[in-house]
Amino acid sequence: MTEVAPGSQAQRPSTGGVVVPHSATIGRRLLARAIYTFLWVIEHTMRYRREYHPAVIENQNRPVIFCIWHNRLALALPMHGNYSERVGQDRQLAAMVSASRDGGMLARILELFGTQPVRGSSSRRGRQALLELTRWSERGYDLAITPDGPRGPRYVVQPGIVALAQITGRPIVPGGLRIYWKACLKSWDRFQVPLPFSRVDMSFGEPLTVPRNASEEDREAARMELQKRLLAINTD
Repeated sequence: MTEVAPGSQAQRPSTGGVVVPHSATIGRRLLARAIYTFLWVIEHTMRYRREYHPAVIENQNRPVIFCIWHNRLALALPMHGNYSERVGQDRQLAAMVSASRDGGMLARILELFGTQPVRGSSSRRGRQALLELTRWSERGYDLAITPDGPRGPRYVVQPGIVALAQITGRPIVPGGLRIYWKACLKSWDRFQVPLPFSRVDMSFGEPLTVPRNASEEDREAARMELQKRLLAINTD
């Protein structure tokens, strides 16, 4: 789930000017199946402690925009599943995924988990992806974005998620995950891989709403506030 910006440039335009996201090759589809199986097994060994801001439960009957730091992406789908269980509804989810080759594999993993992938990011196919996300929201889907992905900087919220909240009118729910037993990759975001039987603290922070008539200054203030709330509920 990657960040989207309305004015991003396409990486792979077709002859008609429409950006064509990379599809997963056969090898990457097989790898996606293996990763899906690994995550499914890991998820069922976790011991969760959950914390919900009261306003999250108050808004349970309307679609929301979930966001979580890119390096905690491995448990993003179980987190949304816990939310659905808590509010007593079978909530459907559409998630932003990069239009790159790696994004093609991640999109397949999301499909295996029953999540609708929407291809785009801050540098590729952002304008089309923003429109597609809006349409899925209108159908009642929750949306999901990693606001510092896919390239970083780590723990810095990019402006696309604020624009999406302003257009859709959906509240942003910041997600927090503390994984006690994990491996950290040597990637730009120090991606966290949960290990079996770990304890996980799962937090759903105070929702943030961006008014439809928000000015540029209002959007920047909202971006900084969202970053503050995410940092407060995520500790490495």
